[in-house]
Amino acid sequence: MNSLNWNDVRYFLALVEAGSLSAAARALNVEHSTIARRVDALESDLKLRLFDRLPRGWMLTAEGSNLLPHARSMGDQLLAFERAASGATALAGTVRISAPPALTAYLLAPHLRQALASMPDIELELAGEAGEASLTRREADIALRLNRPRAAGLVAKSLASLQYGLYASKGYLDGRPAQNWEFLGYDDSLRETSQQQWLETLAAERRFILRANDLATIFQAAIAGWGVAALPHFLGRQGKGLVHVEVAAPPVERRLWLVMHEDMRRSPRVRAVADQIILLFGTDEVRSLLGPPEADASR
Repeated sequence: MNSLNWNDVRYFLALVEAGSLSAAARALNVEHSTIARRVDALESDLKLRLFDRLPRGWMLTAEGSNLLPHARSMGDQLLAFERAASGATALAGTVRISAPPALTAYLLAPHLRQALASMPDIELELAGEAGEASLTRREADIALRLNRPRAAGLVAKSLASLQYGLYASKGYLDGRPAQNWEFLGYDDSLRETSQQQWLETLAAERRFILRANDLATIFQAAIAGWGVAALPHFLGRQGKGLVHVEVAAPPVERRLWLVMHEDMRRSPRVRAVADQIILLFGTDEVRSLLGPPEADASR
């Protein structure tokens, strides 16, 4: 058997994960013919057929399925090696931060520039993502999450408490009794979140005029005067014309976590950026944005 080329194994894994040549090519930013050629080379080195080439696509053979866990283990070990090696670098290079889109747009982007002014050779990538990027596979270096991770190899630090409140446009509220309010909330895909459950309880028998799977859509609908929404205070107070509505029900809060892979804590550039984020959320300016605004004396 010839010495294995790791890149050939990487293409094998990409094809398995993506499910098709074209999807794997997009994931690796190569031509689909490259994927096919590298898998052919791997099969030649192993003297095994890993895929059956069928009209409906490439399907793993029994031999390919048996080797898949070992290939994934090789991939994880290489990524661990790369993470450990990155710890030897200076305060230069790219750090990718994954966070919910509203946090990225309304907290990180406006405030991190000044916090990182002392590190001119650091380049940030801010990825506003509804899903959770894989820190193990280095889809991000740092993640801000609303749920504490339980996966092995991840470390988390509590950053802050995100408080939620009711918001609606002043024009919508003027002259409209509370029993006639209509609500804006998440659809079924996010119905189990604590802020949506809180809003459902408050709404009781009153109707939801709009549901969405995206906080930005709900935010913009509230600004446009569609109805009443549950928004994190840092976002609600950004909306032009939005009013914070006081309610007797205890406000909902969600804990915000900073998450890294344990290997990345040894990377000076990643550790430095993480430290600045931790400091940022400890400042009076940001802490004040997370709580409710002062009562509007006009209401």
